[in-house]
Amino acid sequence: MFLLRQSLAPRLISVRRLHASSLLNGPLVPFKLADIGEGIAEVQVKEWYIKEGDRVHQFDNICEVQSDKAAVSITSRYDGIVKKLYYKVDDVAKVGKPLIDIELSDGEEILETEANVVPESASSVYGSISCEVPGTQNKKLATPAVRRAAMENKVDLSTVDGTGKGGRVLKEDVMRSLGQITKDPTPTSFTPHVRSDSAQTPKKSPLQPLKEDQVVPVRGYARAMVKSMSEALKIPHLGYNDEVNMDKVIELRNLLKKQEQERGIKMSYMPMFIKAASMALTKFPMINSCAHEKFENIIYKASHNICFAMDTPGGLVVPNIKNCEQRNLWEIAAELNRLIEAGKRQKISKEDITGGTFTLSNIGAIGGTSVNPIIFAPQVAIAGLGKIQNLPRVDGNGQVYTTHLVEVSWAADHRVVDGATVARFSNLFKVYLENLEIMIADMR
Repeated sequence: MFLLRQSLAPRLISVRRLHASSLLNGPLVPFKLADIGEGIAEVQVKEWYIKEGDRVHQFDNICEVQSDKAAVSITSRYDGIVKKLYYKVDDVAKVGKPLIDIELSDGEEILETEANVVPESASSVYGSISCEVPGTQNKKLATPAVRRAAMENKVDLSTVDGTGKGGRVLKEDVMRSLGQITKDPTPTSFTPHVRSDSAQTPKKSPLQPLKEDQVVPVRGYARAMVKSMSEALKIPHLGYNDEVNMDKVIELRNLLKKQEQERGIKMSYMPMFIKAASMALTKFPMINSCAHEKFENIIYKASHNICFAMDTPGGLVVPNIKNCEQRNLWEIAAELNRLIEAGKRQKISKEDITGGTFTLSNIGAIGGTSVNPIIFAPQVAIAGLGKIQNLPRVDGNGQVYTTHLVEVSWAADHRVVDGATVARFSNLFKVYLENLEIMIADMR
């Protein structure tokens, strides 16, 4: 039994070494679903990568699960043989309960850890961001086995980059620092699922009349939406509407579409909306902020991690494109395309769905002319985009003409942002889209 400081997280209850010589077939241990964080208590098993009788090694994929925030792959902590699967596909697995039983290889360590040992800051279900005051730092995390391996090989753990959850240092991190592993980090016990190009895109079932009542469990993204909308009710929303002339944007998109095949990137209007919003956020950082949980501080976020609402087979999900202030239109478009494809396969990772600072919702892609968007807390603003329409207008001389217009509906947290700030921000967003030469001149 090891006695550890209480401040060390995660807190390890016990570590013991068992040998196959003590048991006929080696020790049999339950592999439990560890804490994923952010208050997640259960997940839905989406796919098994193993079956009973298979031999697995550390870091091999065991299964994929779906929380109400993202798809996550679970990997093995042990070498051994799978003796039992506790759940079937679509079953709900509880955090802290066994996923599988593994018969360990000779000499394999058994590590028992408390569940829920790596606390995370409160965050929004969609596009969540940390609103902790900057400057706080976490201690280096590692199990006693990893610390012992580092000590035996004279490795200073403070110099090792941890690839585990919460920056935890794993065995392979120590091995990599010694030059025994040269490849990129292997997925850890909780790592975003990497999309396979061979995966088939799920198709929505055609609408059929129901012959009887149907009970549909609220899971996955739908559960996240329930939580997020409940939080949104606490926010005093300020609404503001305007329309943007899209003639020059349409002209630019038609020019860029000629390079799509050469670059292998589809260019839509959305990257232009995102870039214009990011550039406007540079001048109005208050819009790209979040409120501390107790409203003691307002934190202006340096990165423009712009979320966009996406309709997926599993329901509404809002991933974000990181650091839009540093990306050009093609780079934003590439990330947008990647996330759209991942959404179709319900393979949006936790990394892609967290950290958002501002949101755009393009209802016009489906057909609506306008929408009243709802803020994703702790963000303080969101924009809803309608469909582009060719409409008649009257110029200063009383002459009727037609032009392409899109209605933009803004919502802001009135505790943080006043109406004048929203109006000025909207005006600058509009200037960039209607005067691309100004937008180009302001780009860095």
